[in-house]
Amino acid sequence: MNKLTCIIVDDEAISRNTLENYVQKYCEQVEVKALCQNVEEGLAAIKTHQPDIVFLDIEMPYGDGFDLLDQVESINFDVVFITAFSNYAIRALNLSATYYILKPVDIDELVSAVDKIRERRTDNNETSIQSKILLDNLKVANGQMQRIVLPQLSGFIVVPVNTILYAQADDNYSIIHLMDGKKHVVSKTLKFFDELLCDVGFMRIHKSHLVNMSGITEYKKGKTAQVKLSNGTWLDISIQRKKDFLEQFK
Repeated sequence: MNKLTCIIVDDEAISRNTLENYVQKYCEQVEVKALCQNVEEGLAAIKTHQPDIVFLDIEMPYGDGFDLLDQVESINFDVVFITAFSNYAIRALNLSATYYILKPVDIDELVSAVDKIRERRTDNNETSIQSKILLDNLKVANGQMQRIVLPQLSGFIVVPVNTILYAQADDNYSIIHLMDGKKHVVSKTLKFFDELLCDVGFMRIHKSHLVNMSGITEYKKGKTAQVKLSNGTWLDISIQRKKDFLEQFK
C-alpha cells in the first residue's frame, strides 16, 4: 500500500514539531506534507495537499479545530484530534466514533490511531458522516447529544441517542437495545457507554445494565428491586445502586 499523507494543525510550535517527529519515527507509512499553526493555514494545506489524515488540535486562537471542519466543503480525509479539551467535547468525539489523542501525545495511541485508519480507509463517505455527526452533537443546545455512531464489523450505524432503551453488558461487548425492539452488538464495554451517556439521561442500575431513565414505566421494590421498561422488559437494580436510583425520582 502507498504511503498515507498527512498535515498537522496546531498553534503551538513545540506540539507541531513533536508530533511531526513521532509520525516520522513511529508511523513510517505516513508522510507529513505540511505543518500549520491555525485554521487558515490548515484549510490552505488541505486544498493543496489533499491529505489522507489531518492531525488537528481543537483549541487554537482565531478558530478551533471544529471551525476548520465546518469550513471544509467535502471531508475526504480522516481526522485525528489532538486535544486537552473538556469532557463535553470528548463525549461528542466518542459519540461520533472519532479518533482523538489526549495531550501530551502517547506514542502507542498515535500508532494505534494510524493503524486503524489504514485498516478502514476504503470509504471516504464514512469519514464525512462521522464528522457531520460530531459537528451536530457539538452544536446542540444544553449539551444534549443528538446521535451516536455504533461501530459494526461491516461499518457503523447511526442512531438518535434518545432511541436507545438500554444497554446490556456482554463481556467486552455491549448489546444496545433500541426503543423499536432492534438490538446491536458493539465492541465497547458497558463502562464506555456509562461514561458516555451518564449525563444525558442514562443510569447504570446494575453491573450488567445501563438504562434510559425516560424509558422506565414501573418500579417494583423488594429484596431485589426491579424496573420495568417501555418494551415490557424487567431489569434488576443492584443493592449498591438502589439509593442513587431512587434519588432520581424525588
